[in-house]
Amino acid sequence: MTENPVTQDQVQPRSVVARLPKYAAGKPPASVQGMTAYKLSSNEIPFGPLDAVHQAVVEQNSLNRYPDPLSTKLRDALADYLDVPAQDIVTGAGSLGALVQILNTFAGQNEDGVQDEVIYAWRSFEAYPILVQTAGALPVEIPLLEDGRHDLESMIAAVNENTSVILLCTPNNPTGPVLTQAEVDDFLARVPKNVLVVLDEAYVEFVRDEKSVDGIHTYNENENVVLLRTFSKAHGMANLRMGYSVAHPQITENIRVVATPFAVSSVAEDAAVASLANIDQVLERVEGLVSERERVVAALSEQGWKIPSTQANFVWLPLGANTEQFVERANAVALSVRGFADEGVRVSIGEVEANDRFIELCKESLDLA
Repeated sequence: MTENPVTQDQVQPRSVVARLPKYAAGKPPASVQGMTAYKLSSNEIPFGPLDAVHQAVVEQNSLNRYPDPLSTKLRDALADYLDVPAQDIVTGAGSLGALVQILNTFAGQNEDGVQDEVIYAWRSFEAYPILVQTAGALPVEIPLLEDGRHDLESMIAAVNENTSVILLCTPNNPTGPVLTQAEVDDFLARVPKNVLVVLDEAYVEFVRDEKSVDGIHTYNENENVVLLRTFSKAHGMANLRMGYSVAHPQITENIRVVATPFAVSSVAEDAAVASLANIDQVLERVEGLVSERERVVAALSEQGWKIPSTQANFVWLPLGANTEQFVERANAVALSVRGFADEGVRVSIGEVEANDRFIELCKESLDLA
């Protein structure tokens, strides 16, 4: 039976939908007899939220009520933690939801029909091209340098009168390197002040490089800078969708106009407040993950792998055409990893046993490097 052809009488999506790349979430691990399966394909941490967070979720008893649309309790807690005014914080459904709000506010098609342009490094967070085009703007993708870092010179060269937003992912997902304070300061000095620069700091808690950009300092010094942060990674709350942006009032007051009402549930808000109240415990667990990251990186380097310098909770193997073969080998030993066709593999730092198995897999796969 042949499918009915599309006719003008049928409901049609916007033309951009056909052009959008498909977001590919990390797949679960394959089941292998006699082996514990581990998911290293999504940038989740291997343990759940703190006990205090679980308790806050259990005690939440207002599910029949709409949440506070401003997330006032959380914004106040974040204001104390970050030492910023609460009015400079806008919450969203994860940092992804917060970014949607920003792009819908500052990037799209103008009344004269001209599309704004949004510049970002590539490869970077795979949702960027989807969100940019959905907002109605044109994506301008600048290839990464060979070491997996942003090519800031080429990004500056791409700025024109139609540029509205620049996205800087630091540490960069999926390759791992950070931007330094010195290079971001130099970059911002050359970006027009009417262009919004987004510092996507989803993995900021894992950064140990002292030269790394300080997002709060940078936002304080530049009125066209907005930070993106999340509770999904270090806090172990990916399922609760809790993120936020930090920017100056002339930016946040506009973001709130288009922000999705009630995007952050009271459950997520109370959980985030509880996690912040016990931030020392959060950071202690993060320190353990950082130690594991350094152990994995050292082992791979000793084996002879040439990988980008990572400051996130993952490592990047630039495997090129051998990417799919490595993914298949990982599946065979009950590990799921995130392959990007003909580019490379991102592997999240997981449980110690999972990391040990990954190290052994890499040792046996040097023929693919």
